[in-house]
Amino acid sequence: MPSQSDKAATLRALHRGPRAFVIANAWDAGSARALAALGFPALATSSGAQAGVLGRRDGAVTRDEALAHCGAIAAATDLPVSADLEKGFGDAPEAAAETIRLAAGVGLVGGSIEDATGDKATPLYDIAHAVERVAAAVQAARALPFPFTLTARAEGFLRGNTNLDDAIKRLQAFENAGADVLMAPGLPDLAAVRAVCGALGKPFNFMAGIKGKSFTVAELEAAGVRRISLATSLYRAAMTGMLDAAREVKDKGSFGYLDRAIATPDWNAFMQA
Repeated sequence: MPSQSDKAATLRALHRGPRAFVIANAWDAGSARALAALGFPALATSSGAQAGVLGRRDGAVTRDEALAHCGAIAAATDLPVSADLEKGFGDAPEAAAETIRLAAGVGLVGGSIEDATGDKATPLYDIAHAVERVAAAVQAARALPFPFTLTARAEGFLRGNTNLDDAIKRLQAFENAGADVLMAPGLPDLAAVRAVCGALGKPFNFMAGIKGKSFTVAELEAAGVRRISLATSLYRAAMTGMLDAAREVKDKGSFGYLDRAIATPDWNAFMQA
């Protein structure tokens, strides 16, 4: 098994590679092992998928629950894992910093902190406070004995603020605060992606998974993207298959989905004994 430092170095190197790479979002240890076996070079977690596994909506998971979930995924394979750590489970910069320290303690080698508050009345932190939170997370990451990759997320396009200039301003401020990777989920088109990537000096992560706002790896790479994450999309695809199969049984009394389902021995081949 590679050490945590080895995994951290691998994740850093992927961002410096000649091509963009896809970091696949797992939702449990089994999906992590399957994705690793398929050849993805790194894994991420998804707060939405994590909440769904627990039967909750996104944002309704405690930090302890999230870290236990992330730790199980990190322990499942030899791949580096970066976690969706939402806003850091607290409003204060100290909360974001503590979350990064705890994330490292469960085997993660990367994680993201976003500027969304979770409050519908005021969905985004003001930029000064958002930068303080990122800076505190960066400081915590730098204090670790390995190169933890800190991603800073500008959430405006998912939270009702679709001003591209504001998103770029926030991302540039997060970059200046020391973030290793920048992210702005929900960008509407490739022109916006190119504008963001052109305004930054650090790697940009594009979040695929939104219908009509997801593009091919080749298109994203040409626009300047270095990392592509899949958010909840793989989990939702799996749940779509489950719902379709269950509805067939309930509504039609037939089992045609079995002809499309992976056989148990084939699935077991992805798992450890």
